[in-house]
Amino acid sequence: MDWSDLWLYVTPPVVGGIIGYFTNDIAIKMLFRPYRAFYIGGQRLPFTPGLIPRNQERLAQKVSNTIMGSLLTPEELQKLARRLLQTERVQAAILWLLQLAIDQIKSEENNQKSAKIVAGILRDLLGESLPRILKVLAKREDFLEVQLNQIFDQVLLEFQLSEEQATRLADWLLQVVLPPDVLRQTIVDFLTDRTIQTIDESFREKSSGTYWVVANLFGLRNTLARLRTFCLDEKEATNARLQELTQELQMRDRIKKLLQNLSLQNLPIGTVRQLRKTTRESVRHYLQTSGSDLLQGLTDSVDWENIASLLLNRLGSSPVVTNSLGIVSQELALILERYLEKDLEAIVAQVIPILSIDQVIVDRVKSTSPADLEAAIEGIVKNELQAIVNLGGVLGVIVGLFQTVFLLFNQQ
Repeated sequence: MDWSDLWLYVTPPVVGGIIGYFTNDIAIKMLFRPYRAFYIGGQRLPFTPGLIPRNQERLAQKVSNTIMGSLLTPEELQKLARRLLQTERVQAAILWLLQLAIDQIKSEENNQKSAKIVAGILRDLLGESLPRILKVLAKREDFLEVQLNQIFDQVLLEFQLSEEQATRLADWLLQVVLPPDVLRQTIVDFLTDRTIQTIDESFREKSSGTYWVVANLFGLRNTLARLRTFCLDEKEATNARLQELTQELQMRDRIKKLLQNLSLQNLPIGTVRQLRKTTRESVRHYLQTSGSDLLQGLTDSVDWENIASLLLNRLGSSPVVTNSLGIVSQELALILERYLEKDLEAIVAQVIPILSIDQVIVDRVKSTSPADLEAAIEGIVKNELQAIVNLGGVLGVIVGLFQTVFLLFNQQ
């Protein structure tokens, strides 16, 4: 073999390798480049822009369909939701939200806003809703029957004044309710001419024996009239005599003893039962007719914002509330878990159209620049693309070697 013809046998593998290598490299580059179309004389040059930029919108739709059809199916989304909404994770999230709410309430600005909201709720509940509810419930015959009977049996039936209470009440009755001047005026109001005549006639008709002689000879008319005149003319003297009479008759001790012995337990059983029934009906009737007005009046006179602020401050610093957050979050997480077990499929079916995941994917791919899209794809399959380029060079070398072998056979 003539060594001067060696280049004829070496050239095909070398040229084939170069052509195969750079052809694949150019083909891969043309998938993305050029990024925009070029025009000459109003005509767009072929292969501009690159394959992917030219079909980016269709590519976005294909990617969306592939992901939603194979990866993010409703079943996969349900599995994903179950993993995300495990009881421990949900409990931790709820606990965090509750602690955040408590911390927000403690701040002065949020405390004022929360106090106004809570005050409005309390005002509406106790001033508007509760009166209407009471008015409706009070129409029932058994409304508060058990509670009122219990109060009557345990409070009213067993209520009895102590010695000190009876003493103070007796003093109040003698000094405020029935002082000598009030007694004197009561006697004057009682002893009218008609009353005196009635007493005198009754005494004459119904007395007997010695009293009949006194009644018919002297009578009571003059005596009672003189008593009335004395009470009117001698006010101070009358008051003094009444005061002395009260002390001599030991009215204070008598009233105190009467008050101490005053108890519903001393009444007959039938009377007590009837009194209990009457008390219950009176309370029910009062709530039905005037209860709403009473509650509304109380509501108007209450500073609800101050009460709400005190309530929120107490809740924010209460160790009971702080210690119960974990239990509350756990119970809420269990309730949510039971709800999701039953309705998760329906929830996911409703969430998918709302989220519009497919449209999000399409918009995201369409908004990505060709350069960023190229960098992203090369970042994923860079080694594979380089392998294709290398494979092109190897195939070019192999084809060139076949040509060299073919030349050698022809020369022989």
